[in-house]
Amino acid sequence: KEGEAVFKEQAQKLLIFGAAAIVMAFDEKGQADTVERRVSVCQRAYKILTEEIGFEPQDIIFDPNIFAVATGMNEHNNYANDFFTATRLIKESCPGCLISGGVSNVSFSFRGNDALRAAMHSAFLYHAIKSGMDMGIVNAGMIGIYDQIPKDILESVEDVLLNRRNDATQRLVDFADTLKSQGEKKEETLAWRTLPVEERLSFALVKGIVDFIDQDTEEARKKTSRALDVIEGPLMAGMNAVGDLFGSGKMFLPQVVKSARVMKKAVAYLEPFIEQEKHKDAKLAGTIIMATVKGDVHDIGKNIVGVVLACNGFKVVDLGVMTPCEKILQEARAQKADMIGLSGLITPSLLEMVHVAQEMKREGMTIPLLIGGATTSPAHTAIKIAPCYDYPVLHSKDASRCVAVCRKLMDPKSKAELSNQTNAEYDKLRQQHTNQQSNQTFVSLNKAQEKSLKTDWEKALITKPSFIGVRPFNDFDLNLIRKRIDWSPFFLTWEMKGRFPHILQDTVIGQEASRVYKEANNLLDEIIAKNLLKAHGVVGFFPANAVGDDIILYKDDGRQEKLDTFYNLRQQTLIDQDKTFLCHSDYVAPQSSDVKDYMGAFALTTGIGLEELVKRFKTDFDDYKAIMAEALADRLAEAFAETLHEIVRTSLWGYAKDEKLTDEEIILGRYQGIRPAPGYPACPDHTEKITLFKLLDVTKHTSIILTENLAMKPQSAVCGLYFAHPQSKYFSVGKINKDQVMDYARRKKMSTEEVQKWLGPYLGY
Repeated sequence: KEGEAVFKEQAQKLLIFGAAAIVMAFDEKGQADTVERRVSVCQRAYKILTEEIGFEPQDIIFDPNIFAVATGMNEHNNYANDFFTATRLIKESCPGCLISGGVSNVSFSFRGNDALRAAMHSAFLYHAIKSGMDMGIVNAGMIGIYDQIPKDILESVEDVLLNRRNDATQRLVDFADTLKSQGEKKEETLAWRTLPVEERLSFALVKGIVDFIDQDTEEARKKTSRALDVIEGPLMAGMNAVGDLFGSGKMFLPQVVKSARVMKKAVAYLEPFIEQEKHKDAKLAGTIIMATVKGDVHDIGKNIVGVVLACNGFKVVDLGVMTPCEKILQEARAQKADMIGLSGLITPSLLEMVHVAQEMKREGMTIPLLIGGATTSPAHTAIKIAPCYDYPVLHSKDASRCVAVCRKLMDPKSKAELSNQTNAEYDKLRQQHTNQQSNQTFVSLNKAQEKSLKTDWEKALITKPSFIGVRPFNDFDLNLIRKRIDWSPFFLTWEMKGRFPHILQDTVIGQEASRVYKEANNLLDEIIAKNLLKAHGVVGFFPANAVGDDIILYKDDGRQEKLDTFYNLRQQTLIDQDKTFLCHSDYVAPQSSDVKDYMGAFALTTGIGLEELVKRFKTDFDDYKAIMAEALADRLAEAFAETLHEIVRTSLWGYAKDEKLTDEEIILGRYQGIRPAPGYPACPDHTEKITLFKLLDVTKHTSIILTENLAMKPQSAVCGLYFAHPQSKYFSVGKINKDQVMDYARRKKMSTEEVQKWLGPYLGY
């Protein structure tokens, strides 16, 4: 509202801090209140932010202004509709952006009537989300469940929101006084058992009830001429209902995975009869080959996507983890696959995905390639993978979106439309990347080293660890680890977003989140009681000093015999003139200071026994428990890292013996010292794991091994370094320039090409 100059100045500051930005639809003329004004203001802001400032589109959140309806003024009657329309148009013209809004504004005319406002918020969100809204500001206690709004109330509310009739406002005012808060839900009974068998099967699938599935499947089979008809008839109808509910946001991921178990149990029951009848497989929505790429072992997300696709009629051929390119392409041909889906977590997997795309092109394939996994992104897919293959390459963010994408790819018309739309989006992402590269400023490595973190080492308080060398922690007590679990990421695994424990009271997903939390703890009780998973770890402390950007470790405090070296990268991107360019070597006393300093390292896993446990659940067709076990093992690994770090700070190293922090403060990392992990933004080079594993003899002490791409197996594993410096903090190295790459290659005695391979996503040239 103060003009472009101020807008750009503020946006630049936000970018310096690495923040996303919520941008109101507001300019010099005031608040945008028409569709046209909303769209034009947001388009103008988007162009400035992406092309001039360097914002990533996904870091731009537009608020196109939600205004009150039913005010009695005719010019306000279409305000909600206008928001829906503007949202669609903004998302179309500003690809990658997000949409937010102050939802409670829409019901402002009815303040004081909470029951009506809750119904209005729920209905508004239902239509806004369908239009593309991503987030909103609303009193969580004032959102009802859309499907549970009484039909007469919903009709009156939507008449107002959608501006369907001239007397809509008066009718809603008349209705307002009659509304009362919803009562408690009645407990579910077994009344559904009296329904016809087709409806019972559908009910069991939607509710995830497996108790009666064999007898109901048998009853349905006896009513048909062939067993296959049960799959193609009532079972597929039930799974379609599940898919529709999930796609519309009325069902959540854990429920869908439970539905998959019911379906698998029913199909397993029917398979002997189908074999006897020797019929062909049921009609499929399509066949997809899925694999975690060579050198990578992470597959929770892939497993979830596979279950959801199977629930929507796709044949999923899951090749598991560490799958070489040749096997992926061979299976795609053998299965006559309609598409290939690749997954990966570690950064070397990105390079492997490029290789698969190149091989698909070389072998003349024409089927779509889907890309997913934690380190993948639309930008990387557009810039690095898509140019290597002449047919559709699409990035899939999560399970809920993957189904819609795969369905479109199975229809020639929608496939062409999706391909054209994706190509247009990728062209923009590539152009934005080019613009950002040209606008990015680097300082020389020498200059960055001059502006490193400064410490008066002569006055620094250095604590000597309680021992020098390596100490294993075998069969660590899972009950102790359990206390340190951060549950918020656990719910993200199930695509349920919210901070724990508040998510358990969420009006929309709280009930399902509470159920999943209870079932997770039940399984955790069983795992601990039956010793189904084991926790092994190893910790080491070593005399250390920094030499430039490297950290030299010694065998003992005499510091005459060098043990090994950790090589570090330094920040090099210029954001402002006062920036300190950080490197982990800044946290260790330099060799030239004669100060005796120390550094620690660790590796741990809670995944010993996980492979057998997951296999047992999958044999019982229980994908829900299989995924739950993997998710719990991952959470336990992070909790084990947190537990060991606390022991290190207060006892083993002892530099924070008087530390007294709450569980919440520990989860938030409000303690002295850090434990950065190789392969992550603070030390992105995975090859440093080789040194760490040799130093601690990790495989001997923990049974963790490194794959060829330096992923850790079992996947529920963590390794890293310990720094005690009071000013140490986590940071992202960010993009680095060629002078540092060449210097790093020289120090590590590696070729420049090899270094570039491992640091690909971090190269700024």
